Amino acid sequence: MSERAPRIAAVLLAAALVVVITTTTPWHLIDLPKPDATLDFTAAEIARQNQFRHELLPWSTASWALSLLVPLGIGFSPLGRRLYDAINLRRWYYVAPILVVVLGFLASLVTLPTDVMAERVTRKYGLSTEDWGLWFQDRATNWLLSAIVLIAITLGLFALARRWRTWWWATAAITGAVLVLAISFAYPVLVEPRFNDFTSLAPGPQREQLLDLAKQDGVPVKDVLVADASKRTTTLNAYVSGFGSTRRLVIYDTLLKDAPPAQVRLVVAHELGHAAEDDVLHGTLIGALGAAFAVVLLRLILRSKMSDPRQTALLLALIVAGSTLAAPVQNLVSRKIEARADYHSLRLTNDPADFVAMQHQLSVANISGLDPSRWRYWMFANHPTPPERIAMGRAWATEHGSVVPPLVRR
Repeated sequence: MSERAPRIAAVLLAAALVVVITTTTPWHLIDLPKPDATLDFTAAEIARQNQFRHELLPWSTASWALSLLVPLGIGFSPLGRRLYDAINLRRWYYVAPILVVVLGFLASLVTLPTDVMAERVTRKYGLSTEDWGLWFQDRATNWLLSAIVLIAITLGLFALARRWRTWWWATAAITGAVLVLAISFAYPVLVEPRFNDFTSLAPGPQREQLLDLAKQDGVPVKDVLVADASKRTTTLNAYVSGFGSTRRLVIYDTLLKDAPPAQVRLVVAHELGHAAEDDVLHGTLIGALGAAFAVVLLRLILRSKMSDPRQTALLLALIVAGSTLAAPVQNLVSRKIEARADYHSLRLTNDPADFVAMQHQLSVANISGLDPSRWRYWMFANHPTPPERIAMGRAWATEHGSVVPPLVRR
């Protein structure tokens, strides 16, 4: 029974994940024409995007590969256990956190040169505005937050496995799911302020227009916040995070500065679409089920090894491997959800011409990839490409009796 129970739990959780993903993901919204970047982007704009990615991708890809190779190479080899023994402290609950910190530091150190080179490229093309001091501060903050989370996971799993050697996984799965819910709820008020300052959008016609748009959409929004993103980047963006009392609509100050009000309205309508469809809540539910499923898989893979803290490096390697393998599915779901938010924006504003112009401007300002390779699309693209989003705007216009001509005159 002790072996059958986690297998049954794994099957049930996998089935629950499939059901939730299948029923909450908008698989088809509208028939789209084949995306064609040459309809809306000039040869110069396409060339600039291609050149930017030609310079950036070797460094960013190397950083990604190294960030995987360090934990996987150490965790799946005897080196992980040797590092644990080398720390030479009597109490495992001292050794495990130190090893987590050491591995995280090694990964950050190994990827530092390639990350610096990638940052230099983004500066060359005007996307990054932060000084090196702020860049290193952000990097250290990310490392610290990741270390805290991984230490908590490591200590919790080993403590439970050592306390209840047979049924630890049940308690850990429930705890993991609850923590995902708690973190998603608390993230806007605990983590986001570590990177940006937020102020209410100044009173005036634009603020009133956006609040009226939310009211028209039936989405309760108490405030519209502006993030001081310009201290780090020139990219244009907005987002919704949290749910319930911590849900917030945030607009980058760069978007307010560089986009006309009609396009800002369309971006906000897209974000309201996420709120109207409870996308954050659905994503959190999928994350909670995924966390519980991951714990049960750990039980099936590691079995009795889970009570041995000398497997700390192996545990981290399995977490990294699982996250990497799950990325294509996560990105697929994310692209469909982002497409639904675009569709919501079109329905709410009935402005396909400005929608197409807005997607073009965002893409040019952010130097977004217009035609990524298939493997990059599946591994990293959590939004539709700009030509795909423009194709939706054009299809929506056609379906509603209007025409959005190509932005590039032939």
